[in-house]
Amino acid sequence: MTAETTIAPAAQTGPPPTLLIDLATGLWRAQTLTAAIETGLFETLDDGGATAPELADRLGIGARPAEVLLTACTALGLLEQRGGRYHNGAVADRYLVPGRPDYFADYVLMVARYTAPGWLRATEAVRTDAPTKPVPDPDRNMFADGNRPESFWDGLFTFSTLTARRMAAAVDLSGVRRILDVGGGAGATLIELHRRYPHLTGTVLDLPHVCGLARQRIDAAGLAQRIGTVPADFFKDPIPSGHDAVLLSMILHDWDEAQNRRIIAGCLDALPSGGTLLISELLVDDDKSGPVDAALMSMNMLVGTWGRNYTAAEYAGWLRDAGCARVRTVRFDSPGANGVVIGEKA
Repeated sequence: MTAETTIAPAAQTGPPPTLLIDLATGLWRAQTLTAAIETGLFETLDDGGATAPELADRLGIGARPAEVLLTACTALGLLEQRGGRYHNGAVADRYLVPGRPDYFADYVLMVARYTAPGWLRATEAVRTDAPTKPVPDPDRNMFADGNRPESFWDGLFTFSTLTARRMAAAVDLSGVRRILDVGGGAGATLIELHRRYPHLTGTVLDLPHVCGLARQRIDAAGLAQRIGTVPADFFKDPIPSGHDAVLLSMILHDWDEAQNRRIIAGCLDALPSGGTLLISELLVDDDKSGPVDAALMSMNMLVGTWGRNYTAAEYAGWLRDAGCARVRTVRFDSPGANGVVIGEKA
């Protein structure tokens, strides 16, 4: 009589590869969202939803891609299915339907069209310590007119708006009368700060072509009497005085330490004694172990600029070296920043 031997499967002794699968397929999620925006999916579903055949007809696409796209967007939490019809979920309804106040699709498309090509060469950026994001003229300022598409500024507007709302709620600006936003882009941050603080007046400082975009946004917000613009290059032109606070919001991550110290010094020169300098950023943990959003934004800077994301301790040290007193950090949670490092000119 022959005994049969059953070999049990080997017990799993380590973690499953789920983390690696999720990381490796992250592009699939991003490009599904991009395809949905570019085909007009969310705008189409805003009018009562649709079945897969109805969507195919409305978008002018085939039955197979319509079904696949709807299934994928539902699985990702962007859509809901009720009675065989697909509807925008809460996030898509608020952020992805054109005309909504917090329309966020411009940011998604900016990432897909503008930053993604550099990310596909991330290994090269790591090996060469040089940006891999293509620009029309690498010998000019990366923010110069024509070196970044207008979609860059459109994409950042809502991103900056949502960030500024949380910052305005976390940082007490009741004692500030006039604020200068250095590198203020299309004006989103100052617009939100002025909505929160009716007594506030301020100025956006940026390159001339960017100030033109800011002027349009400021006028549309009805704040032309309270917010002005100053066209300038903060590396070449003096920072204008006449403000009791200067803000650097999502600016210093673009540059190296020497350039950042130079920017900080110029801002402090423009402030009176007791004036406030605020640095709003996605701050890397002091032990440089995270958090994820700041760490990945730092990778984005490696791919696209000569900067990186810094720690609160690094910023605080630069402020003290430049002559600031009462340096402190106020923490909050938002898309573009998790804290503000604040110093007062001694």
